[in-house]
This record gives sequence, C-alpha cells and structure tokens, in this order.
Amino acid sequence: MSESQRQSPLDRVLSIEIARVTERAAVAAALWRGRGDEKAADQAAVDAMRRELNKMHIAGRIVIGEGERDMAPMLFIGEEVGTGQGPDVDIALDPLEGTTICAKNLPNALTVIAVAAKGSLLNAPDVYMEKIAIGPGYPPGVVSLRRSASENLTALAEAKGVPVSQVTACILDRPRHAPLIEEIRALGAAIRLIGDGDVAGVIHTTDPEETGIDVYMGIGGAPEGVLAAAALRCMGGQMEGRLQLNTNEKRARAEEMGVRDPYRIYTLDDLASGDVIFAATGVTDGNLLNGVRMYSNRIETHTLVMRSYSRTVRHIRARHYDREKFGL
Repeated sequence: MSESQRQSPLDRVLSIEIARVTERAAVAAALWRGRGDEKAADQAAVDAMRRELNKMHIAGRIVIGEGERDMAPMLFIGEEVGTGQGPDVDIALDPLEGTTICAKNLPNALTVIAVAAKGSLLNAPDVYMEKIAIGPGYPPGVVSLRRSASENLTALAEAKGVPVSQVTACILDRPRHAPLIEEIRALGAAIRLIGDGDVAGVIHTTDPEETGIDVYMGIGGAPEGVLAAAALRCMGGQMEGRLQLNTNEKRARAEEMGVRDPYRIYTLDDLASGDVIFAATGVTDGNLLNGVRMYSNRIETHTLVMRSYSRTVRHIRARHYDREKFGL
C-alpha cells in the first residue's frame, strides 16, 4: 500500500455505502420515467439521496449540489450531511442527471455522486463551464482549451494514429454549439449529439471502442464538470474546464466561493484531486448503465462504482427483494 493510500481518510466501505445512495435515488426517479414531470422526478431523487446520505457515518459537506443555498431547499452547496461521525469529506452530486431524459424516458438518465477528502473537489458555482475531455492512453497535453476545436481534433487523430475522419466528438445539442459543430464537420470529423447528460458523455471517452466517442467538447454545467472530472480521475484521462463567468453577478458569486481568476483554465487535478470515490446508477437504459428494472417481487439496479487510488471500476448489478425499503 502506498503512502498516499495510508493517508487517505476514505474507507473502501464507503464505496458500497455511496452505491446504496445512488441506487435509492435511481429507484425513486424511475417511478417518474416517461411521466413528463421533470420537477417531480428530480425532487424524488433529491429526497431519496438526502435520506441515505444522512445515514452515512461521515462529516460531509456538499460542494456541488442542487444549487446555491438561496436556490435549492436541500442538497444545496454548503449543506452538511451525514451523522457527523466519520471522515470529513467533500461531496459532489447530481440526484438526477438528465431530468428531461427521465421525464421523456430517453436513454442515459443517471443518479451520480462523488465523495473525496475535504478540499479535494472544486467548489464551483452553478454556472456554465467550457470543457474538453479525453480518455486514458494519450500523451499529456494532447488537447487543450487554449487551442481551437480543429487543432484539438487534428492532434487527437495524430495521437490515435487515425485520420481525423475517424475521430468522433460528443457535444450537447444546444444552439450555442452551432459554430463548434460547423467547424468540426468542416474538418471532416464525426459528431455524436446528446440531448442531456454530459457526465455520461465525458465518461464515454474512456472507452471509445465500446462507445464510439473519442472526445467530449463544448459548454455544459460546471457542477457536471466537477462530477465528470471525479469519474475521469478514477478511470484515467485528461480534462480541462473554464467557467463561463460572463456577467458581474456570476463573477461576484464565483469570487464568494473562492474563484479569484474568472478566466482560469482548470486541469483535471484542479477539478478533482486526492482520493475520490465515484458512483452512478442508471435510471433509464443507456450506453453506460442499464436502467432500473421493476418486478412484482424485486427491483434490479445497475451501478458503476470507482475509486481513484485503487483504480478499480466495479459494476454492481443488484437485486433488491425488500421493495418496502424503496417505499413500494
């Protein structure tokens, strides 16, 4: 065991405990699949996740959550969770990544959480973040927000040993990305547009042979950026992020949270450092995880659990026979 592992305040037992948190939130959200009510689905996931977090023997503080204190009634940034007995940890979470996806019963809705040693996760405001991410196996600095999309894709293709036409970029399908999409298509690279769920989009870059995605690019939520970085820290890869602080109000909020340079480019280690445990449970079926299955006598969930120090990636396919624990 390395010196860094001996110094980690996280216990491997937490991997199972946070899996239980995402499982409960996923089942709660799954009850609202396809019902067209985004707020109800999200609230159900929030309630379930908070209940489970408060059972854990941790002194947890939410650094990435449902929003800042004046915008979210629970799981807000700065909220303390857990019993207060146990390690001091930072928590980043998204009780339902892809609220619209869940409401429409489309692929890739997830419940997501990352737990790390105190001070290890970027305390980011609830604003947009420009991101670029790739999976493991490339030399450092292959891609960067300091370069254009064309330069990044050309460099990535060279590092991969393929023509740029065989590189696929994952991008959120938003009007703001029209110039980016036009540039990439003019270069001859392919694009996978997604309606929501950019945490899953970043994770997909870690296994391009399976997912067909080589790089994630574009502007999405800053909270999702920190969660995606936590996942990449466990699986390997490169990522950069730059907060989009384009108003005085956003810059002021960011400064209150410790952001001194509004134009700073954050590396993967800036976004998530130290020992990180990451868990995600599928709500709807997707490329990454199966969605919740409900039967007359059981519930089945599919959860991905990862830890950065051990570099383990576990898939937990659980059968829950006590439906009453889920309120069913």
